[in-house]
Amino acid sequence: MLEQILTMGFFTAFFSAMVRMAVPLIYAGLGEMFAEKAGILNIGMEGVMLSGAFCSFAGAMFSGSLMIGLLCGILGGIAVGMIHAVLSIKLAQNQSVSGIAINMFVLGVTSFFSRILKEGKSYQQLTTFSTIKIPGLRSIPLIGDALFNQDIFTYFLYVLIIVMTVFYAKTAKGLAFQAVGEHPRAADAAGIPVHKYQYIAMLVNGILGGIGGAYLVLVQLGVFTENMISGRGYIALAAVILGRYTPVGTFGAALIFGGANALQIRLQAVGVPLPAQALAMLPYIITLIALLGSIGRSNEPESLSKPYIRGSR
Repeated sequence: MLEQILTMGFFTAFFSAMVRMAVPLIYAGLGEMFAEKAGILNIGMEGVMLSGAFCSFAGAMFSGSLMIGLLCGILGGIAVGMIHAVLSIKLAQNQSVSGIAINMFVLGVTSFFSRILKEGKSYQQLTTFSTIKIPGLRSIPLIGDALFNQDIFTYFLYVLIIVMTVFYAKTAKGLAFQAVGEHPRAADAAGIPVHKYQYIAMLVNGILGGIGGAYLVLVQLGVFTENMISGRGYIALAAVILGRYTPVGTFGAALIFGGANALQIRLQAVGVPLPAQALAMLPYIITLIALLGSIGRSNEPESLSKPYIRGSR
């Protein structure tokens, strides 16, 4: 069995699966990071992704177009994200309670409508986005297939991470968003419209979270199932913390979690004599270990999850 694991084929397949498993986590993690940089904690990322997954499936099924499905997924993510935005910003409610309530609400709504959608119909499998091979680069040993034989969502991520890194490090707008999350009162005094920036951050949160959910349907599975996010929204939150609130760090942390998921699948495939339940626990165990290892090293914004009420002390 060890001979099956220590092979080029095993590691090539493992790295490819790691990237595929990490992509929805990276999208959700970057969306959550954008919101948290502006001071909004969205524990409801699970609900954002689930809404994106359901809406993308419904949109693609009724229209027959994957691009319309993607647009519907984005709109579904935005809708849930903006519910949290109104509760957190306009109504200044507890952001943790709001996020948990949204997760429960979206789970119930999507389960209800998915049953209506499928009632009396045979199992429907959507076609999915195809991979795009980049000649030359995909031939690199071990990582070529993982990085350069992927779908358009994955390639867009590479660009997105670079853009977000430059945005926060080099632009005045990026610094303004960070100021809103660190010291909203000072930012307001400097003429930065705090609530406007927070709404924009939640819009981006909904867009990226919706894409993360849509990816599961339109690229990986081709079908929607109840509660198909299965904790990925919470793992995305952990990726932001472990990645120390940076785009590159969040990307790396999501790869760790994606790798844990891919590893348990590959080990099952080669017949490792461990209970399937024990292997399925692996990604969550690594998540807990990673979070324990980040204790005392958090770079979270100073005013994270604290509603800003203008004029209050």
